[in-house]
Amino acid sequence: MAKTILFIEDESALQKTFGDILGKEGYDMISALDGEIGLKLARSKKPDLILLDLVLPKVHGFEVLKELKSDLGTKDIPIIVLTNLEAIEDVNKAIELGAKTYLVKTQYNLEEVVEKVKKAIGE
Repeated sequence: MAKTILFIEDESALQKTFGDILGKEGYDMISALDGEIGLKLARSKKPDLILLDLVLPKVHGFEVLKELKSDLGTKDIPIIVLTNLEAIEDVNKAIELGAKTYLVKTQYNLEEVVEKVKKAIGE
């Protein structure tokens, strides 16, 4: 059965690009364009991995991360933060809140992100 990835990201172009690439790799991708929908989908769909942007409408990524990690139903889902925020305090905060990996968008190409996804899912 295909692994499911929830991508919480408000940029629809990026959603589509990742959806195409991850689809080719055999993953099912669920998209959420804001933090609120992201939380709902994480709880209802229980994805195998969550790709999370931090700068999101409605509910900020840090809040999403905190809520997912404090919820028994979602706390074991690996979360990769994929964001433009480069400040070391943001990186530290995300890792402290339970993110598995922190990737700055400008420093990784799509293929590298896909590799990180595979690694995090354990493939």
